[in-house]
Amino acid sequence: MPRPDVVSLDGSAVPDGLVEAALSYEQALADDDVALLDAFFVGGPAVVRTDGDGVLTGQDAIARFRRLRGGAPARELECLDVVVLSAEAAVTVATTSSAGRSAALTQVWRRTPDGWRIAVAHVGAPAVALDERVWRVAGAPLLPPAMPGPLDGMTVAVKDVFAVAGQRLGGGVPAYLAEREPETANATAVQQLVDRGAAVRGVAVTDEFAYSLTGVSPHHAPTPNRLHRGHLPGGSSSGPATAVALGEATIGLATDTAGSIRVPASYQGLWGLRTTHGAVDRAGMLPLAPSFDTAGWLARDGQTLLRVAESVLGAPARTPGPRPSSGAGLVTLGDLGLNEPVAAAFRAVLDRLGPVRRVAYPLDDLAAAFRTVQAAEAWRTHGAWIRTHPGTLSADVAARFDAASRVTTDDETTARASLDAHARRLRNLLGDDVLVLPSTPTTPPPLDIEPAALDSVRAATTRLTSVAGALRAPAVSAPLLGPRGVAGGLCLVGTRGDDVSVVARMLDLAAELEIDRTER
Repeated sequence: MPRPDVVSLDGSAVPDGLVEAALSYEQALADDDVALLDAFFVGGPAVVRTDGDGVLTGQDAIARFRRLRGGAPARELECLDVVVLSAEAAVTVATTSSAGRSAALTQVWRRTPDGWRIAVAHVGAPAVALDERVWRVAGAPLLPPAMPGPLDGMTVAVKDVFAVAGQRLGGGVPAYLAEREPETANATAVQQLVDRGAAVRGVAVTDEFAYSLTGVSPHHAPTPNRLHRGHLPGGSSSGPATAVALGEATIGLATDTAGSIRVPASYQGLWGLRTTHGAVDRAGMLPLAPSFDTAGWLARDGQTLLRVAESVLGAPARTPGPRPSSGAGLVTLGDLGLNEPVAAAFRAVLDRLGPVRRVAYPLDDLAAAFRTVQAAEAWRTHGAWIRTHPGTLSADVAARFDAASRVTTDDETTARASLDAHARRLRNLLGDDVLVLPSTPTTPPPLDIEPAALDSVRAATTRLTSVAGALRAPAVSAPLLGPRGVAGGLCLVGTRGDDVSVVARMLDLAAELEIDRTER
């Protein structure tokens, strides 16, 4: 590698071996020598790497990120500025160029018995015109507000299952997108937002035909999870969720059939609302399973979510009087199948809320019936297209549709009757109370999780998320399990039509738990 200009900014002598270490690091990066790159970082938890997607702490997390990244873009080292802190420590700022764009890499180096090692690294890459991990198409804005309104100044990331006038609808499948013509009108859910003063920032990526909860697609690099680097972002509304989490949009317009708003909200520390089935008109929305499909929204804080819900759905009548005690009118279920971090955080929340009624319920039976009806409807919706386009879907989504194709009419009829019976039983069990659950049974799995383990996570997740689907009820997720929601979302499932009230109730709980932050 050619030696760049080396400048000691204070004129001090550059410590022996530092420049050679920095050049060796650049060569290892160019060679994608993962083992050598790992060795250049200080071992243990006291090491940090940051970039535009967030923060990684600890050598293990940094090494996992590097293995999954698949190499870095080729670049040329132009200049190395050095600030000498002592004979044992220094800061380097490497100015690089790649495809005509400049960037800076800042590193804090420490001299160790094994040589110079990196303790802190910040990658200052230039902003890209379009981050294809998040957006399929974006503008400034893509669609302006139709008129002033209560959402003035807000921007929207629209999931790629809603019609946006002048754009094609892709459903997360490039072959499907290629056959579409530009839409002539906005979906109702899009129009509602621009009519209230919001601007559409762009169309955000989605899992293929929205039939997944991972947020991973073979058609672009992994969509980032800012809260849990190197872990799944959650789907299928991964693009809108990440756009909101990164601050690139105020609102994520998304869909939720079996958890596609609540799962990414839980994984990424966001607020999200699955609305009552039918509360938001689905005209112009690509269906998956119409009996359960709903539109809803994601936001970084609860007040924004409440503002959107009130502006679209209307504010409920306010009942004067004192706010109910935190645990009053709340019910939870037994045997939720939670992993230990989520279980511990959920127990801590319930302890703080006070007495919460707990009842046993056969979630496995409910979830099995839900998945059967969902699969039958998904195949009716997309099966004909999939049959004429073999090989266009990723292996896991294709396998899910293949299983759906084998659901018989008798299977669906039996499952639908079972699901309706579960809905009646649950409504009788809950009465006017609100169901409280974790939004997801696990924290987000790592990107390199084994397929069999991922299938188990999906099954455990739908045990929880299918409850709101069976009830056709609103469900709000808020990042209240653990600090900043690191252990996931807390979910309230309300009564049909009580969408705004259930968001307001969650805000009350967040205030009592002293966790809600409107600026995060």
